[in-house]
Amino acid sequence: MKKIIRLLAPSPFKIGFLLVVCSIAFYNSFEGRKPALLQGLDNRLTDAMFHLRGPQPVTGQVVIIDIDNKSLTELGQWPWSRNIVAQLIDTLAAQQPTSILLDIVFAEPDRTSPKSLISTLLPHTTNKNALAELRNLQSKEQFNYDLLLGEALSKAPTVLGYAFSLDTGYDGQGEGQPFPSINIAMEPPGSTFSDLNLIVGRSAILNISDVAMAESEGFFNMYPDNSGTVRKVPLFMFYKGLPYPSLALEGFRLGDNQDQAIIHLTKKDHTAKTGILGVSVGNTFIPTDEKGQLTINYRGPFNSFRYIPAADLLAARYPYDLGGKHIVIGTSAEGLYDLRATPYANIIPGVEIQANIIDNMIAADPMIYDTFTEIGLTYAILMVGGILLTAILAYSTPLAGGLGGLLFIVLALTASYILFLFNRIVGITYPLFSVSIIFLCVTLFNFFFAGREKRYLNDAFKRYVAPEVVQEVIRNPSSLSLKGETKELTVFFSDIRDFTAISERLTPEQLSQLMNEYLTAMSNLIMESGGTVDKFIGDAIMAIWGAPLDLVDQELKAVQTALNSMDVLGKLQPAWTSRGLPTIKIGIGINTGKMRVGNFGSEKRFDYTVIGDNVNLASRLEGLNKTYGTTVLISGATAKAIEGKIPYRYIDMVRVKGKTRPVRIFEPFEKNSLNSIRPQLSLFKDAIELYQNRDFKGANHHFSTLNKKYPHKLYQVYVERSAFFSLNPPSPDWDGVFSFTKK
Repeated sequence: MKKIIRLLAPSPFKIGFLLVVCSIAFYNSFEGRKPALLQGLDNRLTDAMFHLRGPQPVTGQVVIIDIDNKSLTELGQWPWSRNIVAQLIDTLAAQQPTSILLDIVFAEPDRTSPKSLISTLLPHTTNKNALAELRNLQSKEQFNYDLLLGEALSKAPTVLGYAFSLDTGYDGQGEGQPFPSINIAMEPPGSTFSDLNLIVGRSAILNISDVAMAESEGFFNMYPDNSGTVRKVPLFMFYKGLPYPSLALEGFRLGDNQDQAIIHLTKKDHTAKTGILGVSVGNTFIPTDEKGQLTINYRGPFNSFRYIPAADLLAARYPYDLGGKHIVIGTSAEGLYDLRATPYANIIPGVEIQANIIDNMIAADPMIYDTFTEIGLTYAILMVGGILLTAILAYSTPLAGGLGGLLFIVLALTASYILFLFNRIVGITYPLFSVSIIFLCVTLFNFFFAGREKRYLNDAFKRYVAPEVVQEVIRNPSSLSLKGETKELTVFFSDIRDFTAISERLTPEQLSQLMNEYLTAMSNLIMESGGTVDKFIGDAIMAIWGAPLDLVDQELKAVQTALNSMDVLGKLQPAWTSRGLPTIKIGIGINTGKMRVGNFGSEKRFDYTVIGDNVNLASRLEGLNKTYGTTVLISGATAKAIEGKIPYRYIDMVRVKGKTRPVRIFEPFEKNSLNSIRPQLSLFKDAIELYQNRDFKGANHHFSTLNKKYPHKLYQVYVERSAFFSLNPPSPDWDGVFSFTKK
């Protein structure tokens, strides 16, 4: 019986082995469809590998004719008159390029064409001779810019672009269809178009008939992944029962003097569409995924290819020989909205992506998602690596286990990167994540000190938070991170005004007693509201809400604590006065935002605290009370969270010392004081509106009236500031922000 119990009892190795089995079973449940989260992580790892590999040389066979900002400045806004585009095509054709691709669609007639203008005049012409002359001019080809462009395209090895829409609610251009000149064959023999597992276009945005005279046409659709990055592009799409080729594929085919492309399929599975292996054009095989999408092997960031401004080409200001080159015409101008994201850059012109695709075809080196290698590598990492790591953790020291796990991750990443250098993309996020979970679970099982952890937590927090919070932390330690984490917290700073002067008037014993009574009262308020007393800095108190445990309405509780501090201070003051102690006034600053919370310090001495830019802002707000004569100031983020729960008023928009971004600051107050100060609020709001609208004289008058009727340092500040701006108006781009150069 004891042997059976010992066999069933959990151990580090058994836990690790069970996790390996569960990881493999979970991986098998994917059935070839990786979850979006894991695919996204794999994509990010691939992006990192692109950056690690760095830019690669281009073939030099692809040149971009760029409709850039310079060209728009010289030739006018887009779209240009089609006679200009025709001139551009004629100029390129004279260079005898291999192919000319237009990453543009001419879906509507040219409204600047004389033919269109004549059509506008005809209904308003009554003179028969003039009418006949206009009709005669209308029939001449040189007055039809669309036809001029079509004829220019027909005389050159051109591929016109168009677009498919996946929107079932959009009919495109009705019954029109693209007219590529490609012949499509299928392998193995006997396969039909209905077997293809292609992306389906629901409608098409096509070129008008007068323009559509190019040697071929190809779609320029690109479909980014969930992160907005273009990684794959379809070489064929399905539309009205037929496969249609992409712009880049047709340009490459024309350049290779081929009239046919072969789509290679896997063996037909009668339960689903047939997967695609790749496309052959002449002697070049282009690998794709099962949907016929090429995975782009990006050459580098923006400007990896030669760009020639269209204006320079038309003005013969370029020294390059374009003979035998693949020419791609597109735009990099920001206003034309053809900007995409790639692994190298968040913004890159779509025309350069087309150039990358053609360059991949020329060099026969696109990337390949190596599914079979990925499956094999995943099983190897989980079975061999997972069990080996479990054994090291179970039967060796923690240091050996940590080094073994780190070495294993480095080896897996190295293997993936080596495959990447051979244009093979292999996702390893899942096995690495699984091994990390195994490492974590086995390590925690090995070093499970429940009693010690409870005592540590109790000692760590009993002086800073309420006892019930400590008990919740002990009951649920998984809700707490002492190692540091980023959380949305509310931080509170308070400080005694003129503390140095107060200290000079008191004996050390009196000062010590006063501070103990004050800090005790304030600390109790903070802890009763669920806050954590972070630290005492002399006479200052720093507190946080939302850590170590999450707290609902943390902002509301922090602000209410600040307001309650005034009441408690008022109750303590009479007793202090009777003992000859001075009157205490305080200032409080509160801010809400992302900050880092956890144990920080040296290896031997550390504190549970918060750090970050939002912490510093709260400290600055506390100091600004001196400037405005207020007691409590809160940031815009805190004010937004308590809106409708605690009344407050706008104070200013400031840029505190050490910050570049301005922040709106507000002063909260108790609800029972709202009626008594309501007249001030209304007048102050009107004055602020005048001030922000640069009516400084009117603002000065309002603030002066306010200050006379309700004397306050805040109003005096604005009286002085508006008076100064009346004589010294700020710059036209003034945004109403006042920048402080002192803390």
